[in-house]
Amino acid sequence: MDATVLVTGVSGNLGKRLLPMLSDFRVVGVDLREPDSAAAVAFHRMNLGSESSCRELTQLLRETGVRSVVHLAFVVDPQREEVLDVDRMWQINVAGTARVMEAISVVNRTGGNIRQFIFPSSVSVYGPETPGPVKEDFPLLAHTLPYAIHKRESDEVVRYRAESLGDCQTYILRPHIYAGASIDNYIVGALRGNALGNARRAARMRARGERFPLLLPSGKKYTEKRFQFVHVDDVARLMVYVLRRPYGGAGVTILNVAAPGEPLTLEQCAAIAQSKLRRVPSQALCRVILKSLWKRRVSTIPPEALPYMIGSYTMDTTRLQEFLGSEHSQVFRYSVEEALRDCFRPL
Repeated sequence: MDATVLVTGVSGNLGKRLLPMLSDFRVVGVDLREPDSAAAVAFHRMNLGSESSCRELTQLLRETGVRSVVHLAFVVDPQREEVLDVDRMWQINVAGTARVMEAISVVNRTGGNIRQFIFPSSVSVYGPETPGPVKEDFPLLAHTLPYAIHKRESDEVVRYRAESLGDCQTYILRPHIYAGASIDNYIVGALRGNALGNARRAARMRARGERFPLLLPSGKKYTEKRFQFVHVDDVARLMVYVLRRPYGGAGVTILNVAAPGEPLTLEQCAAIAQSKLRRVPSQALCRVILKSLWKRRVSTIPPEALPYMIGSYTMDTTRLQEFLGSEHSQVFRYSVEEALRDCFRPL
């Protein structure tokens, strides 16, 4: 296959896992920093948080004859990515998504032939509590955490603007919590207990191999909260499967994405991670502690993440299983438990 695919956010974690799987594509990569992958990629530095990026991207899409766009660019960890201003974060996340879609729309209206647009949304768009496993038509109720709110708003932008892309298939993937040895999101970070901030105290803790305990409010209900996971490599394999799929006409396909297997309770997650549980009297006190560690830049977990760390949000993946059919086991090679366990093996 010699089709050209453009990947925004190519230097992020998912981009790094995806690139080696695209050896039979011509890859154009867009990011603020060049990827350190050995995979062949034509790299272009671009800031999607800037209004001018829409024009730059439109020109790039035309010049390279791109057939598919995978939009991964998104601020996940504001502290480590040094994007602490929420308005700037919104410009990159939500407005950036709209700019990518506008560029595709302009190119397709003026003789281009972009046939696929893939956007990874998130389980967080459903909010921190769901009434059991929810399907793709469940209301998007994300709140409190800027990352989750921006994913919800971007998800809405993609659905509402998909028709403007012309003869282009749009795929919205809603992955559950990413897992794997290379992953360090809020949930996995809390289970690992690593001090990943840039303060001196954090550096000392890392040097001594110290771990934070897993902080939870008192009450049995919190340890019984259930989580699904999905291995980052399986999400990358799903994207490759979509890229290789024959063109089937314009439209929007939305897929909940989680690993096979039963969800894990938070107590099971802690046991797998060998995390020490520390109980405090209330959610309010949990938030105060998280806020203190965040403000002092010892921890990279924002206090707004607390509802998602102690909530329970699971998804029904029937549509994904039907979409993949007999290929499901080839794409998803890790169960929920296997994906989480892989977080705690050395790289």
